[in-house]
Amino acid sequence: MEKRTCSECGESFHGRADKKFCSDMCRNAFNNKLNSVSSAFVKSINVILRKNRKIIEELLPEETAKVSQQKLIDKGFNFNYHTTITTTKTGKSYVFCYEYGYLPIENNYYLLVKRKTDL
Repeated sequence: MEKRTCSECGESFHGRADKKFCSDMCRNAFNNKLNSVSSAFVKSINVILRKNRKIIEELLPEETAKVSQQKLIDKGFNFNYHTTITTTKTGKSYVFCYEYGYLPIENNYYLLVKRKTDL
């Protein structure tokens, strides 16, 4: 076995030629750092999506509600992020954040809806 240097902590250790870390702790720490960089973007998008969902949920006391665009903006709604767009047979496009969605209607108002789920 040859002497190696740990890719995480820099300590010397003995091991196989393809071994990169001195311990499971160093291997996990290295991979956690690597994954945190790549998943940080996804996490930030999920925060926005969950916030959008929560805003619609709060403004939707019944099955449907009509709300102004300004009210959504004042609560911090971000119109750039959503999970799906569903187009009905009549050609209306509902934008959804998970099971909560909205349909743009007249004069900068939106119809808020909750999708009926079979889960």
